[in-house]
Amino acid sequence: MKKLVKLGIFFIIIGLIFAFQDKFIDGYNILLIKYDKKDTLSKNDYYRNSDFLFVQNTNDFLPKKKQDLYNIYYTVINSGMEEFTFYCDFDYKNCLKDLKEIANDQSMLSNINNFVHPFNSFSHIETEYNNYGKVTIKLEHSYTDQEIKAIKEEMSKITTTLGINDSMSDVEKIRKYHDYIIDNTTYDVDRSDHGIIRYKSDTAYGPLFEGYAICGGYSDLMGLFLDEMNIKNFRVSSNIHVWNAVYINGNWLNLDLTWDDPITNDGSNIIDDNYFLITTEKLESIEKKQHTFNQEVYKELAV
Repeated sequence: MKKLVKLGIFFIIIGLIFAFQDKFIDGYNILLIKYDKKDTLSKNDYYRNSDFLFVQNTNDFLPKKKQDLYNIYYTVINSGMEEFTFYCDFDYKNCLKDLKEIANDQSMLSNINNFVHPFNSFSHIETEYNNYGKVTIKLEHSYTDQEIKAIKEEMSKITTTLGINDSMSDVEKIRKYHDYIIDNTTYDVDRSDHGIIRYKSDTAYGPLFEGYAICGGYSDLMGLFLDEMNIKNFRVSSNIHVWNAVYINGNWLNLDLTWDDPITNDGSNIIDDNYFLITTEKLESIEKKQHTFNQEVYKELAV
């Protein structure tokens, strides 16, 4: 009888192990990760080595505070990977609480997205996590490989057509690209005002190949040219608008192609330069409604 009881207990234990094997494996993996901090991140050609005041690249994927989580999100998005798993540090008691807050804050995730190369930016992001502190970030990117190839080829043609060369100053080069984009792009009123989507006007593809853009398309395309020039930059957004921040001649300045491409009553094409490489003080003095941004995030532009 005792043998039968022992045998029964043995099978119960075996059954529990099989029933909860995923949890046992997760717990074991966490122990392994705890003592193995090797960087397993893969980085594509559009990874930015740039650090910013709000987020920095990291090689440590065992977060110990909330800022570490911000940095991990930035690094993963910046890398161009579609999926990445990391683990909370055992000593970071509020890790899951802070993680949930960030994962559910689409505005903050969009802000972090603005600091990466446009080709690595996401159109959709999800965060999965369990009670053991295992976290997986999954991303869908804004640009397909085919679109990236076409965009790069077209950008190269434009650079040649505009006669961009090393004898020109960075400001002169930016001016050339600024004027070309505006001169060849129409603001997509149907999409912005009526939700009618005919063009890929929210990405660089729209202004390059379809001649239409909203602020996301203008700022993405300008950002791509800035990256080609090796000029440090990021996109900055308010609740309803996006433009470019550019590090030029030792200063961070605002560059807004959307507002330099005004909509006219007669449909005529006008190029303005009111928002061409201006300080935040000047920006706020001429337009604040659409250009009010989180200065705790975009600290480079803070006044």
